[in-house]
Amino acid sequence: MKKTFLFSIALLAIIYSCNNSDKKAATEETFIDPITTHIDSSISPGENFFLFANNGWFKSHPIPASEKANGIFNTIQDTINESIRKICVASAADTKAAKGSNKQKIGDLYFSGMDTASIEKAGLSILNEEFSKIDAIKNNSDLLTRVAEFHKMNIRALFAFSVIQDDKNSAQYVVYLGQTRLGLPERDYYFNTDSRTINIRKEYAGHIQKMFELTGTEKGMSEKNGAIIMSIESILAKASRKMEDLRDPYKNYNKMSVASLNKINPSGSWDQTLSQLGIKNIDSVVVGQPEFFTQLETAIKKISINDWKIYLKWNLIDRFASGMNKKLEQQNFYFYSTVLDGIKEQKPRWKEIVEITNESLGELIGQIYVVECLPKGTKEKLLEIGNNIRDIYAEHIKKLNWMSAVTKEKALSKLNKIVMKVGYPDKWKDMSSLEISRDNYLQNLINIEKWDYNFMVNKFGKPVDRTQWDMYPQTYNAYYNPASNEIVVPACNIIVPGFEGRMPDDAVLYGIIGGSTFGHEITHGFDDQGSLYDENGNLSDWWTIIDRSQFVARTKLIVEQFNNYVVLDSMHVRGENTQGENIADLGGVIMGYEAFKKTKQGQSTELENGYTSDQRYFLAYAYAWMVNRTDASLAKQIMSDVHSPAEFRINGPLSDVDEFYKAFNIKKGDKMYRDEKIRVKIW
Repeated sequence: MKKTFLFSIALLAIIYSCNNSDKKAATEETFIDPITTHIDSSISPGENFFLFANNGWFKSHPIPASEKANGIFNTIQDTINESIRKICVASAADTKAAKGSNKQKIGDLYFSGMDTASIEKAGLSILNEEFSKIDAIKNNSDLLTRVAEFHKMNIRALFAFSVIQDDKNSAQYVVYLGQTRLGLPERDYYFNTDSRTINIRKEYAGHIQKMFELTGTEKGMSEKNGAIIMSIESILAKASRKMEDLRDPYKNYNKMSVASLNKINPSGSWDQTLSQLGIKNIDSVVVGQPEFFTQLETAIKKISINDWKIYLKWNLIDRFASGMNKKLEQQNFYFYSTVLDGIKEQKPRWKEIVEITNESLGELIGQIYVVECLPKGTKEKLLEIGNNIRDIYAEHIKKLNWMSAVTKEKALSKLNKIVMKVGYPDKWKDMSSLEISRDNYLQNLINIEKWDYNFMVNKFGKPVDRTQWDMYPQTYNAYYNPASNEIVVPACNIIVPGFEGRMPDDAVLYGIIGGSTFGHEITHGFDDQGSLYDENGNLSDWWTIIDRSQFVARTKLIVEQFNNYVVLDSMHVRGENTQGENIADLGGVIMGYEAFKKTKQGQSTELENGYTSDQRYFLAYAYAWMVNRTDASLAKQIMSDVHSPAEFRINGPLSDVDEFYKAFNIKKGDKMYRDEKIRVKIW
């Protein structure tokens, strides 16, 4: 197994140098080991392992003014962006590409985004018809018609609507309705009374005012519009659940007839609204948060039609601000990037448009990327890696001392049935109906959103297509989908900066790829949410009562542990909200370590660059989360993200791993030290 695993990585490690054939492979003489050269020896590993392992890099790589963070993710993304840029530029230069071809669509979208002169000239002309339709609204029926049309452009106004797998019958799609998207990242932004959040609310109201002014509204009226939007969004936010309360899939699964929904929200006219949304012949829906629709009924009756018009105009402006003229784009950047994330200046135009083109047409770019940037056999070799980690996971489950044999059997069955989607899709989405031209960038963005919406709605009434991916091969990320019991690991996750042209050693492979990627995603199938789904992806209680109580007791410990971590000022990590990711991090680092100990290096007592094999593994794991963020970005992450800051994704799980204590001689009194009785042991 070890030989096959190493061959997989040897082949895939060259991905990082994609499209850079002019670069010479690293040699033994020139190779600088990133695992040890980033160490800051002035910091004790028992004081803060995150900084001990990474602060040397942070000192010499400050956060760029155009970024909210800097670290391994930025380094990898820059490499990916350069490959995508070459695809975009080459496609844009091919003016003879067949109309409707992938190359034509990629090239024309990129070209139109770079054509700032035409963007300035077009102004808001594309949206004028929409503004006129909003102005023509006379009653609630007209309002709901506009809202439905907005959803068709992926403007999620008034309520959330989607067609997704049914949590209790994963073989079919269901219509889901829930609380709406808000202008601020999360509902607590509207109510928290700390000075940081109060200032953000003030900035947001000013941002709305400025955006209305830039679209031609008189200053006094624009100021009133800002107050109207804050009032409406605050009403909707008050009825919205906190992120912690959205974690329970049972509480957020309320299947009801359309007739029942009409009883709690008659002004929603749901038979008509669903039909306008493109859903015909439907008798039931899943409502995530029924109390939101009760409040929505009150809001529709209470808020004037004129104020709803302002709300819709704001949603339209806000949604497509990035495709408008420079002044609107800069104001949009100021609030969402500078105020919320602490980013001081915009990225170069080419970088912004490369990223937008990839986000919009990543399915098409991916088809070129896998041919030009990946060696043959990538998918098969990645699958081998995933299966190796799964085997380790099975061994670990069998050894658990807190789980009964009957639940272990079901856990192992679920583990065995996890579908590994790796590398790139077997079948690409058909985007032939999408129209892209060089003529108008904003219209292109609208066309893309409409295509995306139609793709989603057309799923209703059809069998679930389990071949689909929600990421691209060139996306440096991964995910677990509980409804399909699958993990998706795009090909570019193999990239390990600093090891270009050479194979990383086992400690690096298992710390970064085995632990923080495959081990992490598999553990999501057994975290506080994923563990509620059975082997077929259905919400189903497959645990014994005692085993479930044992599991919950352990998850409570990890919630308590992370609640105590202070990020900024008085801001703490939200342990309840982040527990799924924290459980996955803990499971991942342990599975990676268990797998590593089976290798020759893992069993060796020899030092490498002054460190033992175990020390090198934990240093590699820390390298996987080498990320430094602005204070504003950290605050936003705590408020609106289910992931803990990178520092605690390292220090948190490692402080629960006994082998880490032995490797770095962590002792009582060290900040990383946790008493053995409260060290979290789950999977």
